[in-house]
Amino acid sequence: MTRQEGFTLEFKREFTPDLKKEVVAFANSEGGTIYLGVDDEGKIVGVSRAREVHLQAVAMIRNSIKPDVTMFTSCEIQNKKGKEIIAVHVQRGTRRPYYIAEKGLRPAGVYVRQGSSSVPATEDAIRQMIKETDGDRFETARSISQDLTFREAKAAFAKQKLSFGEVQMKTLGIKTSDGIYTNLGLLLSDQCMHTIKVAVFSGTDKSEFKDRREFSGSLFKQLNSVYEYIDLFNKTKAEFSGLQRIDTRDYPEEAIREALLNCLVHRDYAASGSILINIYDDRIEFVSIGGLVPGITLGDVMLGISQPRNEKLAAVFYHLKLVDAYGAGISRILGSYKNSTAKPRFDVSENAFVVTLPNLNYQSTASNHQIVMEHLRQHGSITRREVEKLLGIGQTAAGKILKEMVNKKLVKPAGAGRNRRYVLP
Repeated sequence: MTRQEGFTLEFKREFTPDLKKEVVAFANSEGGTIYLGVDDEGKIVGVSRAREVHLQAVAMIRNSIKPDVTMFTSCEIQNKKGKEIIAVHVQRGTRRPYYIAEKGLRPAGVYVRQGSSSVPATEDAIRQMIKETDGDRFETARSISQDLTFREAKAAFAKQKLSFGEVQMKTLGIKTSDGIYTNLGLLLSDQCMHTIKVAVFSGTDKSEFKDRREFSGSLFKQLNSVYEYIDLFNKTKAEFSGLQRIDTRDYPEEAIREALLNCLVHRDYAASGSILINIYDDRIEFVSIGGLVPGITLGDVMLGISQPRNEKLAAVFYHLKLVDAYGAGISRILGSYKNSTAKPRFDVSENAFVVTLPNLNYQSTASNHQIVMEHLRQHGSITRREVEKLLGIGQTAAGKILKEMVNKKLVKPAGAGRNRRYVLP
């Protein structure tokens, strides 16, 4: 042969397992032909037992490359100058990226043509091929990570007495029909790389941190762990009406649950960054990345119209009885505050959706000061512990209120240590 190796032409002296690498590279690029029985200089050396090698090549292409590339390849035995060679014709595939099955959907398994060589594709190149082939819908696109485990997901399904096997994974969209994990599978897997960051502040602004956590793993794990963490700060205030004790939590549990689920189901997972939850003395903010789905307005949402960005994720959560199929989350949040003068707030921008839940038991600084002052007028003095009981707050918050009142010269300390009391100046 007089031709030289190039972008669409590859010579191999004999059949080797490297053939699958070349097929993958051509299918991921512009196609090409691989000749077996031709040396690197283009000299025909022939293939012994050509029919046997032909069958080996066909079987390797069929069994060692994913997705199925056989419809884009053909193998034929040719007679050149009295010697038999094998031509493997490869077209550019429509389900790129193709990869060597045992290596997986990563650079070690995905090859492309670069000049006259087949080289590993970069992760960015793999993502771009996935986007071009699978479209812009994040959850249905093939995941670049295929080494996934589902311990948390299996537990979630088992809790509802539901099966979670190969059939269910394909039905729900966790796997494609040919067994490749999708990004939905990645989100539900123990290897999910998206996280939720929770910050707790002292007071009503971000000037003083109390605690900060980041939660990772399967979305099922994040859902449970974050809810349990927020619940630690959802205190109960007790009041009495005659002999009847009335307990009121700072935040309705249903509102927290729905706001958290809203973040997980509706965020834009194609964007980088984490879901943010900020806990203040007077409110909790749930900040979800991505804003609203195009075509849906905040007014539509308030009327109960719901269009989930991640339809298959929403379907999985509905399957597990975690969400309502009709998008009633916002209505439930509002309903949980129906007997309160404080109401949830919903804010939307191009890139974020924020749900703000007010603390039902929070009293403003001015109100707290007035209550303490009234006690002083009646009793003459007050201790920090008495402020805690009077306002239904913790030790740190009570100390902060008394410090503010001292600075404003509303009260003055008398005594020291445990015996310290506060009196009118």
